[in-house]
Amino acid sequence: MTEFTTRPEILGTFGVVTSTHWIASAVGMAILEKGGNAFDAAVATGFVLQIVEPHLCGPGGDMPAVFYSAKKDKVEVICAQGPAPAGATIEHYTSEGLKLIPGDGLLATVIPGAFDGWMLMLRDYGTMSVRDVLEPAIYYAEHGHPMLARVSATIKGLANFFETEWPTSYATWLPGGVAPGAQSNFKNPVLAETWKRVIAEAEARTGRENQIEAARDAFYRGFVAEAIDRYVSTAEVMDASGVRHKGVLTADDMANWQATVEAPQTYDYHDWTVAKTPAWGQGPVLLQSLALLKGFDLSAMDPAGPDFVHVVVEAMKLAFADREVYYGDPDFAQIPTEYLLSEGYNAERRKLIGSQASLELRPGRVPGYDHQFDLTMGMLAEVSGKGAVYEPTMSHLTEKRGDTVHIDVIDRWGNMVSTTPSGGWLQSSPIVPGLGFALNSRAQMFWLKPGLPTSLEPGKRPRTTLTPSLALHQGRPTLVFGTPGGDQQDQWQLPFFLRYVHHKPNLQAAIDMPLFHTTHFPGSFYPRTSQPGNIMVESNIGADVLAELRSRGHQITVADPWSVGRLTAARRDADGLMRAAATPRLMQAYAVGR
Repeated sequence: MTEFTTRPEILGTFGVVTSTHWIASAVGMAILEKGGNAFDAAVATGFVLQIVEPHLCGPGGDMPAVFYSAKKDKVEVICAQGPAPAGATIEHYTSEGLKLIPGDGLLATVIPGAFDGWMLMLRDYGTMSVRDVLEPAIYYAEHGHPMLARVSATIKGLANFFETEWPTSYATWLPGGVAPGAQSNFKNPVLAETWKRVIAEAEARTGRENQIEAARDAFYRGFVAEAIDRYVSTAEVMDASGVRHKGVLTADDMANWQATVEAPQTYDYHDWTVAKTPAWGQGPVLLQSLALLKGFDLSAMDPAGPDFVHVVVEAMKLAFADREVYYGDPDFAQIPTEYLLSEGYNAERRKLIGSQASLELRPGRVPGYDHQFDLTMGMLAEVSGKGAVYEPTMSHLTEKRGDTVHIDVIDRWGNMVSTTPSGGWLQSSPIVPGLGFALNSRAQMFWLKPGLPTSLEPGKRPRTTLTPSLALHQGRPTLVFGTPGGDQQDQWQLPFFLRYVHHKPNLQAAIDMPLFHTTHFPGSFYPRTSQPGNIMVESNIGADVLAELRSRGHQITVADPWSVGRLTAARRDADGLMRAAATPRLMQAYAVGR
């Protein structure tokens, strides 16, 4: 008898698209039906998610992607993570009276990266035009889309703040002074006009690639950058610090930046190779966790039992502790990733995983990094406290914080894309007049203490939590997967991947299994606090499992069933058969294919 799953594992040979919103997945599939490839589909899906999940991503945000191009026969990463502006210095921010960069407002803004990343993907790997990939987003901005209940609740919760402090956001999100109701047909006509103008400027040139370059120019060196500069240079807006601040982003910052293509960071785990972003994202955390867990017989453990949860959580605590000390932009600091992934290092670290939950933050000491270790630990001691605040996805956490979306696409030619766009949330920053979208708040990931890989510095990329995944099986690109969720992203992807590798359920069954994560280490988001020893676990894992975990010293926060994680995944078998799945949690994500 086939195991029951909340949805079928989607099977086909033509193509599959899975994302965190059913409309976006359908748009991606429509692009494949029109003859587009996985890259075209991912771009169109990404722009639609900015419309239908505006509390989770926007045009002013960022986008990392890890992907396989069949034509190049190569796995690569697109870094569309904008860096800090030229005026973003520690001296300036501390002179504004700040000890931490606030989680919203204009001082938290870095250069918007997503648009350039999408255009880079379209130009170098896609086949379609700017019009082809933007028209679905324009349709939903112009004709409307069903307002998600979560977005409606977010807007209602911020209505008074928007009216008082961010009037441009009030005009956009509460048209006529009325907050949109759940499932009401919501439109953003100003954003639709922005994209129409981008298309018009693109089509003033001939040739697909020339048009894409014209679109990039319109955004980064044309009317979009000019509107952003005009607004940021004059506006003083309220942020989480409780004080109004001006931003530092300029048109010059935008004009002089472009997204890049990079080699992924990889790790071999049994007969799989997992490809992630380098350490400007948190991707190597998953790889470090795998390096630690390689020494345990996970196949012999119940994948929803206390041994599995305990060992995985304890490994993640160690990996995330290292993230705090060692990760950052490799263009600005020496990141000891190879050492952190080495067998010798992990053999020693593995000994720290005992029968009881650790309540300490225990990064490892890497030779030559003692000063950085001591500086980081001293700083974390100053900001640590109860009440962790994480980039949330779940209803039992605050509605007023932003989050992320995820897309996985595989086409009939074997191209594979995993991408986790984020930032530019409706609650991150005021709407830029005349553009219909907000800027990001990614600078909150920097520290205002000099000498660290994550210290604020002009031109430096913030160490983000965005972490899409691609896995090769016996050297063949096979699986793409990911999830929104800030610091939880790799924490939800890890048990999914381990269960899939060791217990071989289908994709949907692996996604449906009870999830968990820890808030043991400092959060990446303002105000950067932590809850030592705490893990959040879905209650449907069972009372006996929860009791056993408590007996091992874990501080348990019990979550409602089906409330943790937003995983999606897609696979291509060696014979060309494709599979896709999406979480039933939040009742938004959907996989489609044929």
